[in-house]
Amino acid sequence: MDRLNAKLYLQNCYIMKENERLRKKALLLNQENQALLSELKQRLAKTAAAAAKVNINGNMAKVNSNGNMTTGGRVPLPDLNSAPPVHGVGHDKGAPKTKKSIKN
Repeated sequence: MDRLNAKLYLQNCYIMKENERLRKKALLLNQENQALLSELKQRLAKTAAAAAKVNINGNMAKVNSNGNMTTGGRVPLPDLNSAPPVHGVGHDKGAPKTKKSIKN
């Protein structure tokens, strides 16, 4: 009986020692996992910031000299809050014409 108890005691000590070794390994793996997760989140944040500059079609958005956003081959939308564009000099096509008075 004592022999069996001694054998079981040694097995128990071995299991506890292995348990401690595995616990330390799990702790190190958890720390490594947290560091990798943090790095991944930083990379995703950078990627999201860069993706905010890309439009739906995958073209890079740019700001032209008028301050309007433009994209690759697309025509930018006009800024309806700005003054209308000035056309050719002496060209009054859009101006209303006055009626000449007729003398009787």
